[in-house]
Amino acid sequence: MRKIKRFLKALSAFLVFGAALLLTGCHGSRGMEPFQIPEEFDTGRSYEITFWAKNDTNKTQTRIYEQAIRDFQALYPNVTVNLRLYTDYGRIYNDVITNIATNTTPNVCITYPDHIATYLTGVNQVVPLEELFADGKYGLGGSEVRFPGPAREEIVPQFLEECSFGGHYYALPYMRSTEACYINKTFVEKMGYTLPEALTWDFVWEVSDAATAKDEEGNYKVNGQKVMIPFIYKSTDNMMIQMLRQKQAGYSTEGGEILLFNDTTAQLLETIADHVRKGAFSTFKISSYPANFLNAGQCIFAIDSTAGATWMGSDAPLLDISEDAVIDFETVVMPIPQFDPEHPQMISQGPSVCIFNKDDPQEVLASWLFVQYLLTNQVQIAYSETEGYVPVTLKAQQSEEYQDYLARCGEDNAQYYEIKIKAARLLLENTGNTFVTPVFNGSASLRDAAGQLIENTVKSIRRGETVDAAYMEKLYGDVASLYRLDQPGGRTQTASGKADLGPLPRTSVTLLLLLAAAWVLILIYAGIRYFRRHNTHSA
Repeated sequence: MRKIKRFLKALSAFLVFGAALLLTGCHGSRGMEPFQIPEEFDTGRSYEITFWAKNDTNKTQTRIYEQAIRDFQALYPNVTVNLRLYTDYGRIYNDVITNIATNTTPNVCITYPDHIATYLTGVNQVVPLEELFADGKYGLGGSEVRFPGPAREEIVPQFLEECSFGGHYYALPYMRSTEACYINKTFVEKMGYTLPEALTWDFVWEVSDAATAKDEEGNYKVNGQKVMIPFIYKSTDNMMIQMLRQKQAGYSTEGGEILLFNDTTAQLLETIADHVRKGAFSTFKISSYPANFLNAGQCIFAIDSTAGATWMGSDAPLLDISEDAVIDFETVVMPIPQFDPEHPQMISQGPSVCIFNKDDPQEVLASWLFVQYLLTNQVQIAYSETEGYVPVTLKAQQSEEYQDYLARCGEDNAQYYEIKIKAARLLLENTGNTFVTPVFNGSASLRDAAGQLIENTVKSIRRGETVDAAYMEKLYGDVASLYRLDQPGGRTQTASGKADLGPLPRTSVTLLLLLAAAWVLILIYAGIRYFRRHNTHSA
């Protein structure tokens, strides 16, 4: 009996301990102590900070990062900045999430607010910046900062507000872009159309459908080739988000309620499906980069970021296809199509910079000084000139150097490439028409889900599947499950509008089973004690 008693006690303790571990896993570790601004930056000590940034194949951008680090280290010789480059933001995001658990995050990270919202699940891991903004010595425009960085009021207000969520500023904007429609005007006019002053979805769909016409030999009439995808969209998540915004339909609330799976979304998907059937539309994930098709005369409307402008057009300085495959045509850059051209809506996007907390406040302060250096005119203007980005500070935008850059549009096909500068101007002229989506833990998954709805619909049509109400109901459920939007807290809806909370997460189920098992053992133990006492008294 004593052996059973000891065994039950040990097993009960193990189960309770396991439950406690699961609770810790659900809510994260205790995290770190909140960051406190030091009264003085200790320049007598040496600091080594890591900077994770994103770069594709544009070596000019890499050189700008490297030059910025050298210039910063010349001003602060006691700070060493180690640059680590990634090929995409998703890999940065995944590595940060992995490193949060072991408190081995970088010091400074190029990222997006949707990603930061997930980083915040680690307690005090990301440093709130509003107190640093206002610090008289080391804040924006502070007296002890060794370079002419921007004051808070010199940062474009819309871009700065994009970094505010959860009651704090968790980042500074680094560069900004939006989406643009790069158009083969030559082909549009060849088919008898004239580009309107403001692009509409009806116009783009009509011209795209017309461009699918073929001759007797099976060649497309508009280009005389065997290949033509009139309309290609690079980022289908942006496509769906902007369409819903223009329709004033639901996507999500500031509190994180998911509204994506609604009737308007279904109507938009049905419209897209109709044009896919005609061969008028495809996506980057299915067909490849829009620029490749545009430059080969196999696409008429290519929607991509303004940051991708150097890849667009017959004279593009960057090409992913052989030069002999490029055709000559007139390229026009316009804002994305609108449902209501009188009230345009387009997404604001582009990288921001966040700072991770460390045990040493002096190390965090060194990171903050480096982040501010990234907002100096020298870095902002140089980086914005590499693509169709715009600087995030009014100080840089209004500088003589940047205004001279814009004025020299078309002087050459490199630094002053016409399409690149026109793409930047597009955002400068439409900053007031841009918007961002609500940021919360899970908003990155919701963004992915928005694009997945379009991708799945396009694939289904290409496979000859039927897209109807039943298809939409299943599609909504599949995508919500894929991105875990049907978990408690997601508060998603099915196509019918009914709430669908979905099953409990695996961790929660395991926790409940452990707790139930612990109670069963407690009851068994109590029963054994009762019967033992009863038998003793009976004897």
